[in-house]
Amino acid sequence: MGPTVIFDFDGTIARGSGPVVAYAKALAERAANPDLLVESLRAIDAFESGSLNARDGYGAVASAATSHGVTAADMNAAYLWSRELLGSELAPVDLPADLAPFLQRLGAIADVWLATNAPATGVTQLLGAAGLQHGFARMFFDVGKPDGLVPILAEALTRGPVLSVGDVYDYDLAPAARLGAATALVGAHSSRNRFEVTMRASRLVTLFPAIEDWAATAALSRDASHEDPQPQTNGDMTCSRDCSH
Repeated sequence: MGPTVIFDFDGTIARGSGPVVAYAKALAERAANPDLLVESLRAIDAFESGSLNARDGYGAVASAATSHGVTAADMNAAYLWSRELLGSELAPVDLPADLAPFLQRLGAIADVWLATNAPATGVTQLLGAAGLQHGFARMFFDVGKPDGLVPILAEALTRGPVLSVGDVYDYDLAPAARLGAATALVGAHSSRNRFEVTMRASRLVTLFPAIEDWAATAALSRDASHEDPQPQTNGDMTCSRDCSH
């Protein structure tokens, strides 16, 4: 029993527009509509620059596809096909530098879980190729966030303090905040998002020290509460606003 850190995958651990571009290409091919690809690529660029309000890059592409009359079934099929390419030259991703040693250090003081709406296809292969397959004690796929994250958070909270890390506040962090867990917001839009979070930064790697400090403090606080029957002061730490600087 002890603290748990729950990571999202796309946009949090795996960054870059490669998988979303692969999705856009698959959609345009299924719809036999080259104009859709052009519009989707513009939507991706607009989202990444902050000029388009969307849940994430996938949401931006899906909105463009909907406006062209693409069915939900075709969108799902295109998405699943694109996930098989994850990490390949057709759907490249960027992983944080020194992710493996970070997960190893974090795993020594906390349970490290992965919870994503994505299917296992592509993710497990990518983690294996990067030598990260043992970096997570538990992995949850097809979670169905935000609602599907709630039972995972609830289970973790029975074990100790929880920190949820993700790039989409409504999906990754809002359920955690409602249950009293700590939250870490990452991604290019993190500085524009004014929701109250425990810590935030544009890139996950910037938060490595803060996440480790949170886990160490949470573990010590829990140990102290078990040893001493007197009320304990919550040793909540971290960058309460912005860890980017």
